[in-house]
Amino acid sequence: MSDKIPVTVITGYLGAGKTTLLNRILSQKHDKNYAVIVNEFGEIGIDGALVVGADEDIFEMSNGCICCSVRGDLIETIDNLLKSGREIDNIIIETTGLADPAPVAQTFLQEEFVRSKTQLDAILTVVDAKHISVELEASREAKEQIAFADILLLNKIDLVKDVNALEAMLRSINPLAKIYHTKQSDIDLDLILSQNAFALDRTLVKDPDFLSHHHHHHHDDDVQSFSLESDIPLNREKFSSWMQWVLEHFGMDMLRTKGIISFKGDDERFVVQGVHQLLEGVAQRPWGADENRSSQLVFIGRNLPEDIISAGFYDAQK
Repeated sequence: MSDKIPVTVITGYLGAGKTTLLNRILSQKHDKNYAVIVNEFGEIGIDGALVVGADEDIFEMSNGCICCSVRGDLIETIDNLLKSGREIDNIIIETTGLADPAPVAQTFLQEEFVRSKTQLDAILTVVDAKHISVELEASREAKEQIAFADILLLNKIDLVKDVNALEAMLRSINPLAKIYHTKQSDIDLDLILSQNAFALDRTLVKDPDFLSHHHHHHHDDDVQSFSLESDIPLNREKFSSWMQWVLEHFGMDMLRTKGIISFKGDDERFVVQGVHQLLEGVAQRPWGADENRSSQLVFIGRNLPEDIISAGFYDAQK
């Protein structure tokens, strides 16, 4: 088990229920020490009775939680937390309703000190079931928050009639995320915290066929997902050159990338994971004797030219 502190990023459109979820985390009785980082403390609306001691930025909570109000740089805030000597079981970061969660995620993938001490555990997006259809029509941010997610809370399900249709709509944008149905953001914290949902290599350890469960999905709007598959082992050099080209040309529109690749002459499964232009790969483990050594790569992004992207992928078969 990793000794790094897991980090959960909570996002969601205005009014989706992030505040309610955070209040549940802060007020539930548990034996964990959670550090909660928010953009502005006033947005949370925490019951004043929970605060047992405070200074300008750090709030001691009665159940062991601490809450930081980010007025400056996120990295500096995390750095101060990590160097404070506090025992922290999980860091939870809440973004504003109009925020793109990618820069927050990239902080935990790129910054060396932060990365050495923490592990991005999941991007969790709270979705307002009653208003999401309208929000998707009007807001690019609402679509991207769904597309980035590892976990989706379809919240306020008591206010809608056809929950299954809404879930299908979410799946058309993001076929990879775990979806939970909630009322008033009420969910067992063990289902959303410390889930290793972001790290695809660890997801595949628990479910080796994870990527095989998901197929071709297109949203009617600009955010879509598609998958590429090959039963023929790929040429590593061709794949790497092609992937670099894709990142250079379409990286800013590639919201999430996840995949497992079988390379020619290599007995190990190679896992790739990306946010925008930041992509990392790791050899996960040897292929099993009975495993189908197929390559599967899933893209979620804006207006991605599937035909152009897929041509280079299949060229790497040669």
